Amino acid sequence: MSILGTRVLRKEDPKFLTSGAVYTADLRDPRLASAASVTYVRSTVASATIVSIDTTEAAALPGVLGVYVAADFADLPNLQAMVPLFPPPMMTRPWLADGVVRFVGEPVVAIVAKSTYIGADAAELVEIDYAPLTPVVDLEAASRGEGLVYPDLGTNVGVDFVMFTMMKGVTDDSFFDGCDVVVRQRVVNNRLHAAPLEGRSVACLWEGDKLTFWNSNQGPHSMWSKLQKVYGLTPETSHVISPDVGGGFGLKMEFTPEEALLPELARRHGRPMRWTETRTEAMIGSAHGRDQVQQLAIGGSRDGTVKAYRIEMVGGAGAYCMNGGFLPFLTHVMSSGVYAIPAIETAAKSVVTNTAPVVAFRGAGRPEATAAVERAMDLFAAEIGMDAVAVRRKNLIPKDAFPYTTAVGTVYDTGDYETSLDLVLEHAAYDALRAEQAARRASGAVKQLGIGVSVYVEITAGPAPGSTEWGKVVIGAEGKATIYSGSFSHGQGHATAFAMLVSDQTGISMEDITLVQGDTELVPKGGGTSASKSLQAGGSAVYVAAGQVVDQARELAATLLEASIDDVVLDKATRAFHVQGTPSVSKSWTEVAAAAGGSLAAETDQLAGASFPFGTHLVVVEVDTDTGLTEIMRVVTCDDAGRILNPVLVEGQRHGGIAQGLAQSLIEEIRYDEDGNPLTSNFADYGIISMTELPSYELIPLETPTPNNPLGAKGIGESGVIGATPALQSAICDALSHLGIRHIDIPITPQKVWAAIRAVKV
Repeated sequence: MSILGTRVLRKEDPKFLTSGAVYTADLRDPRLASAASVTYVRSTVASATIVSIDTTEAAALPGVLGVYVAADFADLPNLQAMVPLFPPPMMTRPWLADGVVRFVGEPVVAIVAKSTYIGADAAELVEIDYAPLTPVVDLEAASRGEGLVYPDLGTNVGVDFVMFTMMKGVTDDSFFDGCDVVVRQRVVNNRLHAAPLEGRSVACLWEGDKLTFWNSNQGPHSMWSKLQKVYGLTPETSHVISPDVGGGFGLKMEFTPEEALLPELARRHGRPMRWTETRTEAMIGSAHGRDQVQQLAIGGSRDGTVKAYRIEMVGGAGAYCMNGGFLPFLTHVMSSGVYAIPAIETAAKSVVTNTAPVVAFRGAGRPEATAAVERAMDLFAAEIGMDAVAVRRKNLIPKDAFPYTTAVGTVYDTGDYETSLDLVLEHAAYDALRAEQAARRASGAVKQLGIGVSVYVEITAGPAPGSTEWGKVVIGAEGKATIYSGSFSHGQGHATAFAMLVSDQTGISMEDITLVQGDTELVPKGGGTSASKSLQAGGSAVYVAAGQVVDQARELAATLLEASIDDVVLDKATRAFHVQGTPSVSKSWTEVAAAAGGSLAAETDQLAGASFPFGTHLVVVEVDTDTGLTEIMRVVTCDDAGRILNPVLVEGQRHGGIAQGLAQSLIEEIRYDEDGNPLTSNFADYGIISMTELPSYELIPLETPTPNNPLGAKGIGESGVIGATPALQSAICDALSHLGIRHIDIPITPQKVWAAIRAVKV
């Protein structure tokens, strides 16, 4: 019986629950014993020229080994390698703020000290004189050029997707000709912080001309290649290791100045260097996610048929156009959602502001697309007086239409959207919920019931043509297996998933299978983990490599058994090869490995085509109309994951994603005042979600295998966050709809609800 598809507990968890993880800050490598600590002095203003920097007192503090400003690194190469694709070079981040600061939290001074405590004391002694400039904080004002972050460029637009022909742009109102109803709405997709358990962290040292670099990162090989480019290294003179990583969520895909500068400081001081950011540094100085303002327009017939949809986006890039500048393109790719909308127009610009940079955050552009089209569907349904579920059902792409090409050219592989909707509605007893809602409204109850439904589709291992990953499987002399993977687990459960795949192919027990990852000397290449691609690309590579090892072993066993290879089979129960029908004479993995010279190995690169997992989320809330407080009562979800390898891993990913999705709609938001000062610099101000706000989830599985990889798997790591956010927003708006309230921007805090109710009562 195959182990695939069964509930297998995570191999990783005993270590995490007993001895604990070893994060970068926990490393006790003897070579790091003499490491100095780096502390960054960060800008306290959002936009200003730097008049002067006085580091005299800081440099004189006992235990301080060096104090550096931007001019000290003038000979280092430009960090253009950090910037993806096409933003103007002036938007490239400097090593340290050079002559001007562009957001609160930007590093201005680097201090090298014998300890973090001395470094923190020295930072207090640095005096920086700023000449304030007028900050640009509002996205829409920035897009109109009302104030410039880069005056020499004459624009705040980092990427105009229409100009780059990545989107066709929008026309005039004739686009909606033939529509009985057109609904328009400005929608905010709020700025968030990933808030990983472990912040950014680095340790590094030079041994001669060779750099060893430990880093809390989602893609060690990406970091490896960038370090080589910046420091003129080769694969032989650079070594990157990512130990246990306490969460990433997209934030740790980046190559930031604070991390990149450590090798230079280590070289100058001739000793190892360490840096780990504080929580406040992470909140204000690392990077954020989401941050879009969308102008939506949806048109159709009064029978509920949607005929045209338009989305215009202004995406926030922050002060420096990093990969956040690219994310509106993914919103465009998924703009159609699960609906057969015949005409779609999209346009987008990414703009810079005097705020922290924006990067990918769990879902990366796809949650913004789903939130937009689902909000549009709700508003359209309200306008024509039709049940929002009925409108959705009427416009779903039918099951027999796949592969399906949307109006913006995205090709969906497989889908069964109506089944996911039906399963959720049946499980939740939708009609009964509506009856209870009607009764509460009739009674004038203070606590009103809201029911929100979202049907979503996303892209994983994308965009097209997909993602390639490397994998290798080695069977050693003891008959045990070692997996080498270019993918990288920071909580996803690769050690369990990949061991299941190898065990299924070889019969070797999972206890005898080890995963090696995150070390560029042991794993020569890899794409890391992002875009929910790990199982599709990384898992497929491991699975195919394991199959190739089995083929090698069968050939050797045939020689040992003096039989035709066509007659030799692997009995996975006994882990032995024998001639079919003659199990009494067999050769074990140990014997076959010995015949191969001590081990067998196979490696492969596998391209996994983009897949399109989907699902339906239903959220039930109670909204107190006196106080504005929302309580989440039920969360019912059906999430497709293609062919499911391990339900335990899938459910874990769904749980985490749903929590983050609900958080965005309910409480989480990075906020700045009009001067660019961050108002959410710690967890006292930034309302990160907790068990207090969340109910138990009701999870319904669904499998629609994809033909785009050998496993038939689709990604699941980001699905929860994509479906949950619009479902909760819809639920809260639904609870208030009988009062005449159709839309409230997320996060829908009690203050916003209370204000909306008071506004309609005036």
